[in-house]
Amino acid sequence: MSDNTPATLELDMRGRKPPGYIAIEGPIGVGKTTLAQRLARQFNYDVLLEEADDNPFLERFYQNKAEAALATQLFFLFQRAQKIQDLRQKDIFEPVRVSDFLIEKDPLFARVNLDSDEYTLYDKVYKQLTIDAPIPDLVIYLQASPDRLLERIERRGIAREGRIDKHYLEQLNEVYSDFFHYYDVAPLLIVNANEIDLARGESDFVQLVDYLLDIRSGRHYFNPTFFG
Repeated sequence: MSDNTPATLELDMRGRKPPGYIAIEGPIGVGKTTLAQRLARQFNYDVLLEEADDNPFLERFYQNKAEAALATQLFFLFQRAQKIQDLRQKDIFEPVRVSDFLIEKDPLFARVNLDSDEYTLYDKVYKQLTIDAPIPDLVIYLQASPDRLLERIERRGIAREGRIDKHYLEQLNEVYSDFFHYYDVAPLLIVNANEIDLARGESDFVQLVDYLLDIRSGRHYFNPTFFG
């Protein structure tokens, strides 16, 4: 964890137990990794993060999507599958972890990035992997508008992401929305992250943590404008 990570918060934990395994999802720039790191610190959990910098095809993907999309997607698929396998082997019975990805979302990016022939090949590989991922105790889906995502992507200043445009983010938002509209595998918390600061905002973060501590099943919505 970075030394700049805000301190843990004092919460009323009497009779309340955090979800054992939390998975966080959402489009590029929405704050998945930031929230995963803060929750891991708050609950003293291990954190399982995607490692985009390890993908040797990602820079080429942002330069020429059509040429590098399949290689980029397959690398991420194998990387995520390996992380899930490692998670299961470490502690299958008592998972106390938070991750910044849900393996089931991998095909969402594939549908946006690959042409029909490439997607057919990708889908065969995905199905052959037979990934036996543990079911999270809570999935957090962070939403934000394409304009807000672009603003945050520009603010973090990763050079390769400078080629991401609004249309691409609109496509991602659409497939995420469709996916989570029908998602019922695990308890789901949908968070309006458009106006909240999960990196530095103490009030936003403590409200979110306090809210999720009481979730045990079903679909829930967190919009901080209603919690003022």
